[in-house]
Amino acid sequence: MSGLEICERFYSEVVRPLVGVPHSAALLGRGSEVLGFDDEMSTDHNCEARVLLFVEDGVELRVEVPETFAGRPTWVEVHTVREYFRQQFGFDVDSELTPGDWLTFPESILRQHTAGGVFHDDLGLEAVRDRLAYYPDDVWRYLMIAGWWRVHPEMNLVGRSGYVGDELGSALIGARLVEDLMRLCFLMERTYAPYSKWFGTAFGRLSCGPAMTPLLRAVGQAETWQQRDAALQAAYRAAGELHNRIGISEPLEFGMERLFGRPFDTVWGDYIGALAAGIKDPEVLRLLEHWPVGGIDRVRDLLWKADDRRQLLGLLDSR
Repeated sequence: MSGLEICERFYSEVVRPLVGVPHSAALLGRGSEVLGFDDEMSTDHNCEARVLLFVEDGVELRVEVPETFAGRPTWVEVHTVREYFRQQFGFDVDSELTPGDWLTFPESILRQHTAGGVFHDDLGLEAVRDRLAYYPDDVWRYLMIAGWWRVHPEMNLVGRSGYVGDELGSALIGARLVEDLMRLCFLMERTYAPYSKWFGTAFGRLSCGPAMTPLLRAVGQAETWQQRDAALQAAYRAAGELHNRIGISEPLEFGMERLFGRPFDTVWGDYIGALAAGIKDPEVLRLLEHWPVGGIDRVRDLLWKADDRRQLLGLLDSR
């Protein structure tokens, strides 16, 4: 059985009979089993039969469970829904979500809390997860614009660095562009990207994964900048075709662009204009007037705590 199945059995067979109050129960948050990527190696640490219980404000609950279940240590946490999401995201579930909120929620944490499973729900836990299921349309468009703006200025640099004999630098830029294109694919398929350990695995499970993966692997396997550049052109075109398939704008035509007239061709379409044309939210438009920088993931290594969102919101407001 998967870790999620074991945790659901643990709740149903052991925990639920011991809880005599209205509650919700789930497996959310950290852990490969939450994402559905656990395997035999995952059992070497932090591999418990576990469940998160949610009770109403003011209710004190202690649940005494056996030390093991299905050969795993057991673990039960008790929270309120409101307190739990304040700890994890730094926001109040009773408040309206703003574009600033969405842009300061780490994408990997959003995935952790919309994956897993809810085993029982008296208190509206699933409704909170539904609110977080994916970015609102205008924020989604903004993040794709930010993603394409990350790609655009770098597109000719694989060739430019290779042109002066810097194959290592060219390969490094190529690797960055591969990650940026992968993140754009997650966005276009309206799927939160997980953290680095499972990033490639999750990418392979996107609908575009089987077609895009060999194109992107060819970038990493290239031995010369010319090979690397040619592999990237194929990947750029495939990403552009995905943009057209999702129907978020009128179909784009793709041409070859040379930045500053230099002899490095790149496939490009007017993603920025096409995506921006559909944005209506005045707050998102205000952010778009500045250079689109995307969300918290650009600075998560510096400001990673939920309470750090106040500083990040301040940065957005100061732009």
